Amino acid sequence: MSSFIVEGGRTLHGHVRPAGNKNAALPMMAAALLTDEPVRLANVPDIRDVLTMTELLTALGVRCEWSGPGALTLQARDVQSAALEPALAARIRASILLAGPMLARAGHMRLPPPGGDVIGRRRLDTHFETLQRLGAEVELGDEFVLRGKLRGTEIFLDEPSVTGTENAIMAATLAEGTSVLRNAASEPHVQDLCRLLNRMGARISGIGTAELEIEGVERLGGASAELSPDHIEVGSFIGLAAVTRSELTIGDVEPRHLLSIRLMFERLGVLCKLDGRTLRVPADQSLEVRMDIGQQIPKIDDGPWPNFPADLINIALVVATQCRGTVLIHEKMFESRMFFADKLTGLGARIVICDPHRAVVVGPAKLRGSVVESPDIRAGMAILIAALGAEGRSQIHNIGQIERGYERIDERLRELGASIERVE
Repeated sequence: MSSFIVEGGRTLHGHVRPAGNKNAALPMMAAALLTDEPVRLANVPDIRDVLTMTELLTALGVRCEWSGPGALTLQARDVQSAALEPALAARIRASILLAGPMLARAGHMRLPPPGGDVIGRRRLDTHFETLQRLGAEVELGDEFVLRGKLRGTEIFLDEPSVTGTENAIMAATLAEGTSVLRNAASEPHVQDLCRLLNRMGARISGIGTAELEIEGVERLGGASAELSPDHIEVGSFIGLAAVTRSELTIGDVEPRHLLSIRLMFERLGVLCKLDGRTLRVPADQSLEVRMDIGQQIPKIDDGPWPNFPADLINIALVVATQCRGTVLIHEKMFESRMFFADKLTGLGARIVICDPHRAVVVGPAKLRGSVVESPDIRAGMAILIAALGAEGRSQIHNIGQIERGYERIDERLRELGASIERVE
């Protein structure tokens, strides 16, 4: 397996452009199952999760063709199967996203349990409850069997699950009648999916809110769409600049997607300057925790959109290790995500893990190189950032996890002046 060898302590500089939104690419690719006409996507990131999704779709009979960097055309003219290979489905959490469109397209689907990051319990209940409300029969066992004719209805999601919302949206587009989804997720990637579906002929209103109305149509056609820039990558590069005391320019950002992200980093003394669609992170940051009124210890926490994204909580924790002061990091959504903090203590960070959801960080701490393993996509990127800010050499194992979500990350970091090499 591959590892990264990182020589930390270098100041970085230069311009970086975020890749397309990974979490938009996967449901938008799944949406190609809803039509027999071509769906053309631009700005698709070249990452492992996208390649795994192309394998899943190809196994179902979808033709997937790359016509250039980031340009992917999918056509589900002849869907030959309504079952997934268990080993393939186990490689990616997003395999669950094929349930809704396949049920709408073929009327049935056999789905093995999905895989993905090990960051705690990740409920599937919302997916199946919403599909049942739309008329599907669901059999739960070693695999999930779904069948039935879909009809529009009103649904209150028991949690604003992103993939649960996306599955319900895709299924409802071809259901008979009108569906209303309340307490729906509204993340930028959910919005990207809705806009693509509307270009395909769907009738979705309320995009960007927690209440969506979907008027079912008889058929959908082909369409083209460009993925929005990945705000999680933008947040990761902000954290990278802060930890390495570097000035970085991040181009082609979507300012509306960065409101809560910039706010949270400001609490850690990291200020960014926005000029149109270009974000500059200066090198001369205060890196001082901003205390709450009354000199109370502040909290960095995540929540459903438009709150601070859960996928950036690990990055915020690493930045906090380099800031003067004490801060509570509260990860509300996944009960195992905080455990990666133990790996940072091995690099010299001063962190007290209170429970599966909370950690207290006291900074600044002098980080030093070490040997560490990436447990999942986001924790892996956080560890990589810590290694780049540490003194000495680090070796990071299991980097395939990082590459599931970050496109050519070693090449892009070298272009910024980082010392990072891949070894087998």
